[in-house]
Amino acid sequence: MASTTQQKTTLLIDKEKQLRNAASEAEVSRIHASGRLTLSERIDLFFDAGSFVELDKFIAHRCTHFGMDAKKLPGDGVVTGYGKVNGRTVYLFAQDFSVIGGSLGEMHANKIVKCIEKAILSRSPVVGMNDSGGARIQEGVEGLIGYGKIFAGNVEASGVVPQIAAIMGPCAGGAVYSPALMDFIYMVDKDYARMFITGPEVVQSVTGETVSPMELGGAMTHNRQSGNAHFVAASDADCIAQIKHLLGFLPSSSKDTPPRYHCTDPVDRRAAELNTIVPDQGNKPYDMKALIRMVVDNGDIYEVQPYFAMNIVTCFARMNGETVGIIANQPMYLAGCLDINASDKAARFIRFCDCFNIPLVTFVDVPGYLPGTEQEFGGIIRHGAKLLYAYPEATVPKITVVIRKAYGGAYIGMCSGKGGPDMVIAWPTAEIAVMGADGAAKIIFRKFSAENKSRLVEEYKEKFASPYPAAERGYVDRIIVPDQTRPAIINALEMLRGKTVSTPDRKHGNMPL
Repeated sequence: MASTTQQKTTLLIDKEKQLRNAASEAEVSRIHASGRLTLSERIDLFFDAGSFVELDKFIAHRCTHFGMDAKKLPGDGVVTGYGKVNGRTVYLFAQDFSVIGGSLGEMHANKIVKCIEKAILSRSPVVGMNDSGGARIQEGVEGLIGYGKIFAGNVEASGVVPQIAAIMGPCAGGAVYSPALMDFIYMVDKDYARMFITGPEVVQSVTGETVSPMELGGAMTHNRQSGNAHFVAASDADCIAQIKHLLGFLPSSSKDTPPRYHCTDPVDRRAAELNTIVPDQGNKPYDMKALIRMVVDNGDIYEVQPYFAMNIVTCFARMNGETVGIIANQPMYLAGCLDINASDKAARFIRFCDCFNIPLVTFVDVPGYLPGTEQEFGGIIRHGAKLLYAYPEATVPKITVVIRKAYGGAYIGMCSGKGGPDMVIAWPTAEIAVMGADGAAKIIFRKFSAENKSRLVEEYKEKFASPYPAAERGYVDRIIVPDQTRPAIINALEMLRGKTVSTPDRKHGNMPL
């Protein structure tokens, strides 16, 4: 037994050394052979050199069942702590699959909850690296209660500090709901990283369906089909690099503003290509992302959910060095129509930006809501209403740029009308109307001859399918030459910097979920 100060110090150093070297060489080799990084390698890549401070490293489990009393589990299978990421404080909890499969027990959960609580207290983002086989069966109900505690912590942190989940290993059963409650989910596109409620064996036994783990819960499944994930990464290192890139756009908490960077792109830059990007034929598509890149700082955007609901674009960018959240219809897919998935995707992104003081810029080219029984039976009314709720609820500066089509209820859905934008800018190509001219003609001019109908359609286009009637009524603030878009948006953002909004005295609204 240590009795002197020197002996006690040596004991501490020895214990820490044992914890650091918990994984055997064989285990490390196995991890590397699978394409993964070890937990310590992930942490070293994430934090600025020498800045990570580990918390609760001596936590030990209390389970005595099924031989667990004889097992020493370093950190109880999870490392928690904080450090600097590009000079800013970030909290981290990272599960260690090399320790009993990263399984979650009572103390494992308590460490994660404590990490989230400290992140809230210090107003710092929290990142979770998920790599776990699930609840620790030997501990019974303690694992389930542990998940419940973590979920409650995620809810408490929601809208207070950014929460980012990285799926860097298995994530199954109840474990999937902590990432789902966080703001963004990254998934590594490797066969070791997957996420599902029930695995392929259970699916087959219950439904008779045969599906592989990657088909059921791989990165592209959740990025392209389910929409559960927001970003896909090629490797552990790429995942960590992307998370650090995302953090650069975000404030540390809801009380802060996003970091501002020196802008090397001229504020008054006018891209002549914008004047010709919209085709003369109204039914011909163009790439909205190309348009956005011509407007933002240095053409740099970081797209959220690029593979899901591609008829709408959501991305972070900078304008004069400041973060903006961009929502835009994409004419290249489904003509830019709003549908169930696009409404969900955009509404969620809008609400995140509003939580964290990120101004919203909306580019509109929307012919309407996607028609069809699949959409109607799937609840497009309810899902579309999420977008109608999210925009008026948002109190950050909101700027709408109408590029081309802005028809009917979908026009309102894309940040227009009362409670919508603080500034509406329209291009001369904008068509703001109840519906397209050809559709309107079928209703209004159905009794006229073909010759007269053609003439009347052109008259309708001139009178209604343009930005001028809306501008005459004060619904459009500015009509600009397209190449003026960048300076016009930056000017509006500067004007709205001091925006303040009084909200109703209520507990919270009841969003149509």
